[in-house]
Amino acid sequence: MDFASLMSKEISKAKGSTTPSSGSEQNGSSKPPQKKYARRADEEAARVAAYKEEQARIEKEREERMAHKRKLEEEEADRRHEREEKKRRLAEESRKKREEEEAAKERERRKRIGLPELPPTPSEKDETPEREGEGGMEDIGDEELTEKLRELSEPSLLFGETHRGRLRRYRKLLERSREVQKMTDGPIPTTLEPVPEVEMKIPENVPKDAEGRQFLLRQLASYFNMVLFEWELALAKRDVTVKQSLQGRQAYNAMVQSRENMTPLFRKFEKSDIDDIVLEHIVEITHKAQQRRYVDANDAYLRLSIGKAAWPIGVTMVGIHERSAREKLHQGDKQAHILSDESTRKYLQSIKRCLSFAQTRWPPDDQLQIMG
Repeated sequence: MDFASLMSKEISKAKGSTTPSSGSEQNGSSKPPQKKYARRADEEAARVAAYKEEQARIEKEREERMAHKRKLEEEEADRRHEREEKKRRLAEESRKKREEEEAAKERERRKRIGLPELPPTPSEKDETPEREGEGGMEDIGDEELTEKLRELSEPSLLFGETHRGRLRRYRKLLERSREVQKMTDGPIPTTLEPVPEVEMKIPENVPKDAEGRQFLLRQLASYFNMVLFEWELALAKRDVTVKQSLQGRQAYNAMVQSRENMTPLFRKFEKSDIDDIVLEHIVEITHKAQQRRYVDANDAYLRLSIGKAAWPIGVTMVGIHERSAREKLHQGDKQAHILSDESTRKYLQSIKRCLSFAQTRWPPDDQLQIMG
């Protein structure tokens, strides 16, 4: 075989191996060429997608575990509730049975020795149906009664308490809540009923009868609430620049502090346990303030706060003999040092601030009655 035939044979063999691949390429069934290089963005996107899938799988497993746990807890709570209800029912039945046995023995003993019969026990009374007019309320279901007791911030069930007992307890709580007096609206909420402005004129002296004294306390509470309301309204009408200034903020803080400090005085008015001497001076201050005699009202305030007792100034005893005028230092008004009480001092100072505002809100006709 010569070289030419050998080369033609090799060429034909090579053509035979490449022809199917070229044919497949022509038919469109060739595989896409593999990429030699990969982009970093594609790798990062694939990593993020894999991370999100992993996190979603973990979250789904966690939710399944929590749902399973909640289901087990609910089942355990239901079983516990059933056990407690069964214990309570058994305890109630055993208590009733024991009471019935004791009552039967006591009736037999009384019948044997000739004593009168026993009155019905509380359990027997509970078992009897209640009349329509008794309590003025129909029977309530257990779930609704539980909700109503919880709304009143009361335990829904006491140990050994029957349904009738719970209903009776709810009725008592409802009646007690209805008996609570309603607080009136105002700068200082109070249970004292306010009086109209035309009836707000304070007398010169404190009435002796209880009804007149109670009406006087209502008048005082209404007057001070009116002054505080007017004070707050006057501060609200100021310009914004005045409100935000230092003096404006101080004036508002003084009003708020006066309102807070006068709250104990209103509580004394409600309970009617205020001292007679203090009440007389407050009545005098308010009466003169309503007449726009603010200087006289301020004098009454000074007599109430520091009194008329002589205050020792300097040397009171220079020899071995006591002077005759020295005993006057310990005589005088019993209210000379009333400011030693913190609560009293605060509401008296608040009354003085109300006087200062009242003379600007209702100025006097006589300019000499303006306080300095």
